[in-house]
Amino acid sequence: MAFAGLKKQINKANQYVTEKMGGAEGTKLDLDFMEMERKTDVTVELVEELQAKTKEYLQPNPTARAKMAAVKEGILADCMLTYGKKLGEDSIFANALVEMGDSLKQMADVKYSLDDNIKQNFLEPLHQLQTKDLKEVMHHRKKLQGRRLDFDCKKRRQAKGSQITDEEVRGAEEKFAESLQLAQVGMYNLLENDVEQVSQLVTFAEGLLDFHQQCADILRVLVEVLNEK
Repeated sequence: MAFAGLKKQINKANQYVTEKMGGAEGTKLDLDFMEMERKTDVTVELVEELQAKTKEYLQPNPTARAKMAAVKEGILADCMLTYGKKLGEDSIFANALVEMGDSLKQMADVKYSLDDNIKQNFLEPLHQLQTKDLKEVMHHRKKLQGRRLDFDCKKRRQAKGSQITDEEVRGAEEKFAESLQLAQVGMYNLLENDVEQVSQLVTFAEGLLDFHQQCADILRVLVEVLNEK
């Protein structure tokens, strides 16, 4: 880092400490802006937590995904099919085990389809939001904080008689105003994106509904077949 840049960072740090420890007044941001900051911070936490919990819901043990036994239906299906075949076709119970094992395997396949659907239409958009929009907004907010400290530092030093010119103060103020606008616009666009985010929740809910309906259909047929044994 060049000496001028290092000196600027030191001045920002001094301004931060002065505000925190010395009670110096920094440039205040309006309440609407602070509320947008709060909601943006909540959104950052939400997106992180929602991705983690959704993945856990879909597949508690992702490393087992390569096997049919990765879901509980697959585990039970393997057990029933194995012992149904060992008992032999002349056993009604064995045939019933095989029928139910096949049905459970179908349910496992449906579960995998649900996983793929939710990952593509719910988790991927969340990841895009996290790595692009949120990242950009947080970058502007961080830059805003740095420029605010620089602006306040120059004002404070000028007021104390330092050789800080009016032009330097105006330049710092213009950069602060630029970052303030970028942060405001970024957070506004992020927080006003409700329609798209709700549509993604609808896709998630529809996927769950379709999953449970298909499982119900499979089980309904299975019950009819078993009752005929």
